[in-house]
Amino acid sequence: MELFQNIKTIRLRSHLEKYLQASVDHVSVSQCRSASIKSSSWTVELVRSGETTYIRLKSCYGKYLTASNSPFLLGIVGRKVIQSKNKRLGTSVDWEPIREGKSNMVKLKTRYGNYLRANGGLPPIRNTVTHDSPFINHTQDWILWEVVPLEFQVQKTSKSGSLAKHSQRVELDLLSMSGTPKPPKVSTMQWRESSETPRGRLIYYRVVDECGEAKTKSSFNFKGNGVDELTRKLEQETGLEDIVVCNRSPSNGELYPLRLQLPPDDTTMDVVVIQASSKLMKKIWKQVKVMMKDENFAKWR
Repeated sequence: MELFQNIKTIRLRSHLEKYLQASVDHVSVSQCRSASIKSSSWTVELVRSGETTYIRLKSCYGKYLTASNSPFLLGIVGRKVIQSKNKRLGTSVDWEPIREGKSNMVKLKTRYGNYLRANGGLPPIRNTVTHDSPFINHTQDWILWEVVPLEFQVQKTSKSGSLAKHSQRVELDLLSMSGTPKPPKVSTMQWRESSETPRGRLIYYRVVDECGEAKTKSSFNFKGNGVDELTRKLEQETGLEDIVVCNRSPSNGELYPLRLQLPPDDTTMDVVVIQASSKLMKKIWKQVKVMMKDENFAKWR
């Protein structure tokens, strides 16, 4: 695949703005927000099989990203993705990159038709990585990964006239990358960490129970401006369905549902996630209805 032709090492960024990470136990894999740690770097090896080119991803511990046959969790679809180092590498370490247009977004497909998937939601699912085939539309993005190049293989002519390969760390504008990158202008260029900083506004959220007590607290970067987009993103993050996104009134501290557009200029937000069917949410709707005329409330809701 053209995207991986001259790349030596990469990071893979999921739809959750997290990076594929090799865990310190040398077996499991997960997602992490830090782009600077060594365990989020993967060495790329190209493997040709017939008309198809596969890639193998080797962790900093010298083990390969592997699609295992072990079930992930009882009652949950998907199988474990692990690190392995077999004397004879099987097809479970081969991943077929399927590029999305000319972007640096790819799906990584096993030889058996499953895809590398980044899971969101509440523990024990949060930050896990599995392989399966998504059948629900809102989980299609879960199998998309952004390729972040770290090192390239650069061919250089030696004094004897032969070509020698060496790797270089390069600075790259990821937003303008549409194919094989141009060779760097200087021999040693440091990769710029700022290219790894998440884009969009920072969203702090809390999932609360019937009493309004926080069960879960977390945060993520969000690129959209609409409440509907934010709601779908929070459903992915929390693993919940049919939720209402609320915030607290600065005047009285009461919870009210968010509507229409989010504040401009990528303003950091603190929101509360509530199940629509909960007693707490029904109580909030009653409070809102008291404050507004019935006909206006019906339109607003």
